[in-house]
Amino acid sequence: MALCTGFGLSYYALTDGRLFGAAEIGPWISWPDLGSSAPNPYSRGHLTREAALQLGRAEGLQFVSTTDNAGEPLNLSCSYTLVGHVPVSTFWTLVAVDPQGRNLAASDAELSLRSSEVVRDNEGVMTLHVGRFLSPGNWLELKGEGAFALRLTLYDTTAFSGFGSNNDTMPTITRGDCA
Repeated sequence: MALCTGFGLSYYALTDGRLFGAAEIGPWISWPDLGSSAPNPYSRGHLTREAALQLGRAEGLQFVSTTDNAGEPLNLSCSYTLVGHVPVSTFWTLVAVDPQGRNLAASDAELSLRSSEVVRDNEGVMTLHVGRFLSPGNWLELKGEGAFALRLTLYDTTAFSGFGSNNDTMPTITRGDCA
């Protein structure tokens, strides 16, 4: 019983690892320890297993969401609206990826939404539309079907550093119409 529990928890820590070192803000999850010079053992194992190049702590931070604010999984048959602010950063990008990490942007569309091209209202609030169906304003057009994740990468950010009072705000994700 002890071996099964030990191996099961180790497998979970290396494949998902949300219990270890994750920071959650609404549906957004980040692992700030991944970019440090000495990540915890679970983060190190996760990095080794994924074989993915991570941003250094001084370079940026990535947030991932697989659910909307209601806790429902993101699905390409639905459209979504993201509203709000992102933590202070020099630049950010938003991409949609499938479970294997492939970009889901439509073939003739932009691969990501970038902070330099997003229109905001007078208070600095942005409204982003994500999905397969045409939407006005800031729109990330997607293709495909099934589950997906949103990756918001902040470059040169002060998130989780303790500077500024608005660093813990993230855009809400609201499900719209579904086909």
